[in-house]
Amino acid sequence: MKNLKFLTLFLFCFLAFTLSLSAQNKIISIDSINKLTEDSIDKLIEKKRNYNKKNGFGYTIQVYYGNEKTAKSTYTKFGVLYPKTPKKLVYNNPYWKVQVGSYKTTLEADRANLIFSKEFSGTIVIPVGK
Repeated sequence: MKNLKFLTLFLFCFLAFTLSLSAQNKIISIDSINKLTEDSIDKLIEKKRNYNKKNGFGYTIQVYYGNEKTAKSTYTKFGVLYPKTPKKLVYNNPYWKVQVGSYKTTLEADRANLIFSKEFSGTIVIPVGK
């Protein structure tokens, strides 16, 4: 009788142990891991593209920072000298900025800055959307 109780207890423990092990060993295929990874990467890329569309990215060159009258005349002068380069007039209370160009790398922006600094003093390269 004692042996029967021991054997029953042993079988019960063995069964509980094997069931818990089989529940923990989930089989995940390589294809499902790759699919999850590809989906995550696609979502991240889409998020980055949306952010760039909204906030811009890369670098721009600030040609002037100061009062409104000088900013507007600098904006006009720049448009005459470099008509193909995009430009914008930005107002941050109480100062006005003239920002020009849109460059992907600092190298491109620095090269353009060398050209613009011949006509305008105090030009600086500014990161956009970072």
